[in-house]
Amino acid sequence: MSSDNATTADEAIGRIIKKYPNRRLYDTSSSSYIALADIKELVMRHTPFVVRDAKTGEDLTRSLLLQIILEEEAAGAPILTERVLANIIRFYGHTLQGYMGTYLEKNVQSFIDMQMQLTEQSLPSAMSNWMALQEQLQEQMKNNLQQQTDHMLRVMGLKKS
Repeated sequence: MSSDNATTADEAIGRIIKKYPNRRLYDTSSSSYIALADIKELVMRHTPFVVRDAKTGEDLTRSLLLQIILEEEAAGAPILTERVLANIIRFYGHTLQGYMGTYLEKNVQSFIDMQMQLTEQSLPSAMSNWMALQEQLQEQMKNNLQQQTDHMLRVMGLKKS
């Protein structure tokens, strides 16, 4: 994608943050330099944004989000245990890598949905809904694993279509 096309697409996304080689972040909407804490605040407010390398136009949003997570994890009250991190690392390059990302995303979203329900209704009802969603997600993961296994066995000639 050319830099001009990236700019056009970014305008539809929302705020554009440019990252310069000196590691400074420039918010084009406020015409000012900002800090990583300001990026975190955009995330907390659900403000759409994209971070682009000022020179190449490369999308650096994921890198900045990971940097925020790293700082938060190092601050003393980590969400991700060493065991969770090790297991995530083990999925890179694994045939089920794509499913893992989807699984994590859906589980985090279901947790957020449950949290919202807790503020709107009683705890037992919210927990019941969350548990039902967990069962659906586990069943979907099981089905995906079975399909992947069946496909691999067919490719290897060990199972007929």
